[in-house]
Amino acid sequence: MNKYTTIFFSSLFFLLGVILGLTGRDGAWRNTAEAELMNANAVEQMYRQLAAPSTFSEGGNQLSRISALTTPSVVHIQSETEGASGGLVEETGSGVIMSSPQAKTPFVVTNRHVVAGADTFDIRIQLSDGRTINPYEVRADDKSDVAILLIDEPNVQPARWGDSDTVQIGHMVLAQGSPFGLSQSVTFGIISAKGRRSLRLGESSDVINQDFLQTDAAINPGNSGGPLIDLSGRIIGINTAIASNSGGNEGIGFSIPSNLVRYVTEQLVVNGTVKRAYLGVKLDPDFDEETAQKLGLDRVRGARVVDVYKDTPASRSGLMIDDVILYFGGVEVLDENHLINLVSLTSVNTSVKTIVLRKGKRQTLPVVLGDRSVLDQRTETPKANQWRGR
Repeated sequence: MNKYTTIFFSSLFFLLGVILGLTGRDGAWRNTAEAELMNANAVEQMYRQLAAPSTFSEGGNQLSRISALTTPSVVHIQSETEGASGGLVEETGSGVIMSSPQAKTPFVVTNRHVVAGADTFDIRIQLSDGRTINPYEVRADDKSDVAILLIDEPNVQPARWGDSDTVQIGHMVLAQGSPFGLSQSVTFGIISAKGRRSLRLGESSDVINQDFLQTDAAINPGNSGGPLIDLSGRIIGINTAIASNSGGNEGIGFSIPSNLVRYVTEQLVVNGTVKRAYLGVKLDPDFDEETAQKLGLDRVRGARVVDVYKDTPASRSGLMIDDVILYFGGVEVLDENHLINLVSLTSVNTSVKTIVLRKGKRQTLPVVLGDRSVLDQRTETPKANQWRGR
């Protein structure tokens, strides 16, 4: 037991002692002002005890230090686009200033849907010190709902990336941004779940890279694009969506993991677009326990192949119908959407060790992934669109 814990419990026992002393004097609390008044010395002593350092007060100080460190990096974003009826549509969101060795200038990371369709001069970025600037270029990726706004402004403070793979359920986090336009707001919560996929994200229906962190830190309209921060002050996610019946916070918010965002932003910085790999298979979206048992599995896991397209990485590697892909690049495949995410965020032309279950036995296949952009240029058939990066 450390000294802060000792002080805390000493204060608690002292308070209990005062209460018990008062109740013992009369046998019960009396509904009179005299009974509720404490001895002046006892009151003074309690204030001194509460002012002493404790585990709880030190925790509050740590949150304050994190907020002070990251606040200069968090921005408020407003963008305007022309609506279908000809009027202006304004979108409000948040962002965080980051940097990269590959980038000549800092840039703001936000959600694509915050700035979608807006010209650079119609995007206003408000810095924490009150300056309002415009980006000189916007680069966006609709498949992940990530965008970067390139800025050329002196005296800005980029934040630092954290490792979202190390984040565990129950870890405490802060969410920063501009809920309902209230810039520089900070909320506190925990990681409630990981690996949330197959979410319906309204207009962002093209988002295929779904591997969200779920948090109960309050996220509201306007928080989109703002950072989710761990207790070391590093960015572990970009807040993107909420699950709500009312349109406001109900304790279920979703953030894109920082490792996914970082991969996308680096590609946007270097290439201006994101190159995605593909396998060339159709997967079973209704893979159930009955089918899993027929294929020799004890439970539903992995991704079942229901079709292999000709002249693709999958066909050249020997993947077959009814193969269940269990591991991809050393990572256990949880479901079809997890595999889609793993494949599309792997570098093109990479040879990936893939473990499949075939007729009840495990086999290892090396799969050299293809470039989806080449595939998209080669064919425009509806069938190709069904592959969705697999």
